[in-house]
Amino acid sequence: MADVTNRLFLRHLRGTPTVWVRFQKRGRDVKEGTGQSFWYRPLTAVLSEVPVDDRELPLMFHARTADFADVTVQATVTYRVADPALAAARLDFSVDPYGGQARARPLDQVATLLTELAQQPALDLLARVPLADALTVAITEVREAVAAALADDPRLGDVGVAVVSARVVAIRPEPEMERSLQTPTREAVQQDADKATYARRALAVEQERAIAENELQNKIELARREQQLVEQKGANDRRRAELTAAAELAAAQGEAEKARTLATAQADRVREVGAAEADAEAARMAIYRDLPTGVLHALAMRDLAGQLPAIGQLTVTPDLLTGAIARLADGQR
Repeated sequence: MADVTNRLFLRHLRGTPTVWVRFQKRGRDVKEGTGQSFWYRPLTAVLSEVPVDDRELPLMFHARTADFADVTVQATVTYRVADPALAAARLDFSVDPYGGQARARPLDQVATLLTELAQQPALDLLARVPLADALTVAITEVREAVAAALADDPRLGDVGVAVVSARVVAIRPEPEMERSLQTPTREAVQQDADKATYARRALAVEQERAIAENELQNKIELARREQQLVEQKGANDRRRAELTAAAELAAAQGEAEKARTLATAQADRVREVGAAEADAEAARMAIYRDLPTGVLHALAMRDLAGQLPAIGQLTVTPDLLTGAIARLADGQR
């Protein structure tokens, strides 16, 4: 709506870029266009304001499909006043010259016209298709049919209105019917979810079994390696014992050989010493064999005297001396 200000007996109107304004005086056009600004006298002025911006018109209407199911169509139509001069001539876009308020609601008439024009092709199309097709493939067909009907209808051109676009937002059945239609899909989705759950559980069980088998294999492998380790340790201990026994045997054999060698050497030495002593004794006996008996007695007495303990006192009796002298005399003879 344009801005109207009061200056004594005059009024000033300042428009906007999206509002087309026509100023008439005594049946003649004085000014018209968008973005207008002018002074006027309200007693003689006739003003019309036509919005020329794009406007969205939401639509919602009921229809019936070929299988007698009720559906609700939600659509949106975008339109604008392409010929504001024609629209101002066909519809009441006049405003109060004193305050600038609209005197009628012409856009409601345009909305009613667009709604009726959009409903008819949609109703005709949906009446020929079943509910399942109406909810799936028919949305595009309904949109194309509505757009074509609005673009070709001459009544819109007669009031200067042009349709920019038509969109079908949704086609929905009644809530009970919608829930019934969703049940198979919901059940299928639930079945797929159950299958996924079962598959996940089966996979988890399989993984657990694989993990258990892996752990068992690891235990078996560890037991086998432990057995190998024990066997290897036993073999090492046996080998160590054999080597120790062999070393001890070699040491014992060495000691025995050494003892035998020492015994042989000792026996040879003793034998040689004995032989030497025997030879010496034989030589000594050979010397003693040729000596007189008295000399032998004297030597025996000397040897005996060397073996006797120390004598502190010696008592020589006449008998002992007489016998010794007599034996000595006999020996000299």
